Amino acid sequence: MVGALNRAMEESSEPQLDAKSKLIDFEWKLGMAVSADSCRSLKYPYVAVMLKVADHSGQVKNKSFEMTIPQFQA
Repeated sequence: MVGALNRAMEESSEPQLDAKSKLIDFEWKLGMAVSADSCRSLKYPYVAVMLKVADHSGQVKNKSFEMTIPQFQA
């Protein structure tokens, strides 16, 4: 799962975490999108990940991203 998290964060447009960042909290949830304005029927599960990390100066930042089930399993 760590590999999947790294890949998902690499694909994010937000700045990456460096080796000095400290994980404060980690939350995840499994979701199922059933429809959206632009799609009639989605019906695909996804994993939403929320990270709370402290950078080298101690400033806490929140990062969140979603992954498909195959991305999560990789």
